[in-house]
Amino acid sequence: MIAKVRNHTEPWDIVVIGGGATGMGVAVDAAARGLSVVLLEAHDFGKGTSSRSTKLVHGGVRYLEQGNIPLVMSALKERGLMRQNAPHLVHDLAFVVPNYSWWEAPFYGIGLKLYDLLAGRYGFGASKLLSKEETLALLPALEPEELRGGVVYYDGQFDDSRLLIHLAMTAADHGAVLLNYCPVTSLSRDAEGYINGVTATDQETSEVFTLSARVVVNATGVFSDSIRHMADPAADPLMVTSQGIHLVFDRSFLKGDSALMVPRTSDGRVLFVIPWHGHAVAGTTDTPVDAPTLEPRPLEEEIEFILETAARFLVRPPTRADVLAVFAGLRPLVQSDQKGSGKTSALSRDHVIHVDTSGLLTITGGKWTTYRHMAEDCVNHAITLGKLSDVECPTKNLRIHGYIENSPSLGNLEVYGSDAAKIQAIAANSPALTAQLHPALPYIAAEVVWAAREEMARTVEDVLARHTRALFLNASAAIAMAGSVANLLATELGRDQAWATAQVKEFTQLAQQYRVV
Repeated sequence: MIAKVRNHTEPWDIVVIGGGATGMGVAVDAAARGLSVVLLEAHDFGKGTSSRSTKLVHGGVRYLEQGNIPLVMSALKERGLMRQNAPHLVHDLAFVVPNYSWWEAPFYGIGLKLYDLLAGRYGFGASKLLSKEETLALLPALEPEELRGGVVYYDGQFDDSRLLIHLAMTAADHGAVLLNYCPVTSLSRDAEGYINGVTATDQETSEVFTLSARVVVNATGVFSDSIRHMADPAADPLMVTSQGIHLVFDRSFLKGDSALMVPRTSDGRVLFVIPWHGHAVAGTTDTPVDAPTLEPRPLEEEIEFILETAARFLVRPPTRADVLAVFAGLRPLVQSDQKGSGKTSALSRDHVIHVDTSGLLTITGGKWTTYRHMAEDCVNHAITLGKLSDVECPTKNLRIHGYIENSPSLGNLEVYGSDAAKIQAIAANSPALTAQLHPALPYIAAEVVWAAREEMARTVEDVLARHTRALFLNASAAIAMAGSVANLLATELGRDQAWATAQVKEFTQLAQQYRVV
């Protein structure tokens, strides 16, 4: 990828800043249309919000209550397209809404029937009312006292950072150039003052790249304003940020294959407890934060809120000692009272495209489920702004890298889709690479080798947080795996023992904040 950047002499059609879901979606869309595109990420792909979601692909049940029908319909359609194009990473999941009051069953039942109707041919299954016995059959861990019954509906679930990696591979398959650990340090301008490129620095080698572009897209999520301030230090803020956290428990706290959904909690948010990679994930909270950070820390009151709320609904109340991991993520929310002299086009209620007077195109807001639609909007605007070839968007039916049918037959390697066979081949060539890295998690050494060779993993954190999900599932197990992962990476990347030792120390320090003590 670095060689491709060095050898590219013409202006790029699009330079994308930010390697999360939005930026990667833009790279896939632009490359699939035949445009020349380079994406620059300051850290690892998906390091921020895009690896820290609730792991749901959903239309947004709570938006129904707000009457935001167009948003729900759009998201439900995109949910269907995600499952269609990446069946190895996106699955149906049954959600049970327990009813403890007489009015809840008809109230939620009617709303969920509307949800089914809005999904149309993209539906994942019909919702239905449940008796108390049927509810407990689907959710054996549910508190039975005063339970009257429930409602079941169907939504989607995915592995967020694994999908992001496969989007990066899809973009590369179509000719996009992608660099991680290569932050943009400045923006360049033409004689008329319009943004016409960027300067970026490879953090590993300190090599500086000066890239010219017909359009620069700012897709940095919660950090969007920092890039906008590079273009205009006086720009009014576009973003407000809130934080959500999730607690991870042993699967025994949930049992069964269905998820629990509590539509109303004391802070007004929805609480989910969902099965994910053999564990139970509970969340999420909604806490305003003053400024975005790369590693948001869970607040004590957020941890207590989820424990207390989950305890009301689960027959076995989880305690702090039961938490295997806690992870926090920030939501990129667009201010409703935007000011400023730049031209702003709100394309839908859930995301915004903002063109500054300098010509910098910012896309922000939105959510994982609608990443493809957001990217389509963004590239359509970029084509107009940069006078690029106007090619129809092809991503509605574009299969994501790794696409394979009957992916459950791949077992623990399912998230790799069609690449699973290549990982199995790596393991077959070197029996030592079949070794499980920790008894509590299914990951094997060959996955580390694959991540380094084929997925641009550069650090122990990359492997344990995003290429595998070890850190998000069991922080203590991830810490125990760090030494083995560092040694495997050092061999693959040509690093010495001092590098491996430093990596273990750095990762262990980071992983401490994913533990609840």
